[in-house]
Formats: sequence, structure tokens, C-alpha cells
Amino acid sequence: MSSRTLLYTEMVTAPALVRGGAHHLLRFDPAEHPVAVQLGGSDPSELAKATAICCDHGYDEVNLNVGCPSDRVQSGCFGAVLMKQPDLVADCVSAMQAASSVEITVKCRIGVDQQNPQETLPAFIETVRNAGVRRFSIHARKAWLQGLSPKENRTVPPLDYPLVLQMKQQFPDLHISVNGGIETLEQARGFLDAGLDGVMIGRAAYHTPDAILPGADAQIYGIAGRKTTDQIIAEMRPYIEQHLSQGGRIHSITRHMLGLFAGRPGARGWRRTLSEGAHRHGAGLEVLDAALEFVQNQPDETASP
Repeated sequence: MSSRTLLYTEMVTAPALVRGGAHHLLRFDPAEHPVAVQLGGSDPSELAKATAICCDHGYDEVNLNVGCPSDRVQSGCFGAVLMKQPDLVADCVSAMQAASSVEITVKCRIGVDQQNPQETLPAFIETVRNAGVRRFSIHARKAWLQGLSPKENRTVPPLDYPLVLQMKQQFPDLHISVNGGIETLEQARGFLDAGLDGVMIGRAAYHTPDAILPGADAQIYGIAGRKTTDQIIAEMRPYIEQHLSQGGRIHSITRHMLGLFAGRPGARGWRRTLSEGAHRHGAGLEVLDAALEFVQNQPDETASP
């Protein structure tokens, strides 16, 4: 859908790779480049080993997640709880850099719990910058480690975009990206015009991908490249066929395609057909074809359902 936007994996824990041998979690298709892997962990030695494994798999960037607020992550002493231990984060990224052939980056929150972000965020960035990190993606919300669920932590704490912009002014040598609550390319363009180096879009890119990704090359990078949704579907077919030939289920892929026609006529039928049909044993590309019938030959592609 875009040749230039940087794709991030879901977070993979260092223990899962180093102790569990779960290297299958790192598989990706060459078409996904450029792609960064997010690691979770708090043991410098273990993170170094996990980083080396990720580099062997061909990732373009290794990112240390210091933003995830889930209970599971807290119990493992990684994710957002590490905002309280910047010195440990510095040790972690130093070890990762020593083991890496690609850039090590950090994704963080503006703070957690009772921290004052105006004080703790710049101190955190300063400490980690001194360890050699030059790229930060900042989710412009606090994480409340007690009292809010991970889902609530993505929406309830108020956004503080001015603080992220302030970090770019305070650390002009760093590459600073903003994350959180960004739903359109126009919003993204506004942050870039204001001086930020990047914009990370999560839920909107996943739930309404056609509104974000096909236009990104032209609107953000100034290069031609917008694809129609029909072209995208056509390019997905051999990818799905390969997955099926290796024993995979079509649902593993199509469940991530449900939002592809969001806001267009026939979108409900598309979602329903994929949701119901792809679960069936032996389901193949005929499910995709059946779902497409609901959205093809519609008179007005821009109308709302």
C-alpha cells in the first residue's frame, strides 16, 4: 500500500526469542521492507542476544518498547514501567547497539503514573540519548500502570502534543516522532510542518488503511505511488496463495484486511463474508472473491455505508 512508510511489528519479548526460541514470530515477507521489530525486555544481555537474532532475520531497525502498559508487561519489568528506570534503559540500548548491525531506537510514553512529564520526559530522553540513541517515537500520553486497562491507556489519558514538539526544540539533534490519536494524513502533515521528524499512526492505519497508506507516498514523501484498492487486493492474492501452500489459514491474513473498504458501499458485506467464511476448514481464495462481490461495481466509491 506504501513503498516508503516504516512498518512496525507487534512487540516481541526478548525472553521469547532467547529462551523460548520463538523465532517464527520474526518472519516477514520481503515486500514489507522497510520494517522495524519492537522488542520488549529489561535485561541488557538478553536484549543484546535478541537484537542479534532480529538482525539475522533482516530487519531494518530494532526498537525497544518503553511504552506498553499491560499488566503482563509490567510483571516482566519492561514496557512503560521502564520510564521509571532511565539508567536501566540506557544500559539496555547500549548492549543492543553493541550487538546490532542496524539502528536501535526507542518508543516511549511522556511519563507514567504520578510522574511530571515536563520533568521526567526530557530527563529520560537525555539519559538514553547519552547512551547513543538518536531516534525516539513518543506516545503523547502518560501510561497509568494501575487503574486503567491497556485499551484505556490508548485513549483515556489526555494527549500532550505540545510537549512532544517541545522535545524536538530541546533536542534538535534527535529524530523525534509523535504517536497517539492521529487519524489522518492531514494531521500527520501538520506535525511534520511544525518541525517533527516523523509521525507514527497505529489504530487508524489498521482500521481504515485505505484512508492512510495508499496516499502516504504522495502526500508525505512527494513521490507517485497511490494504488487503488483493487490493485492492493490483486497483489495480496499471491501472498495469500503462498501462505495457504505452506499450511497456513486464510483467516490469519484476511482478519487484518477487514477495514480495507471502510466507509465505502459494500463494506459491511465485505467484513461479514471474510469474518464468517475465512474461519471454515479448508477456506481459500474463494472467500476473498465472495467478499469482493459486495464492493465491486459500486456506483459511488466515496459514499458512506
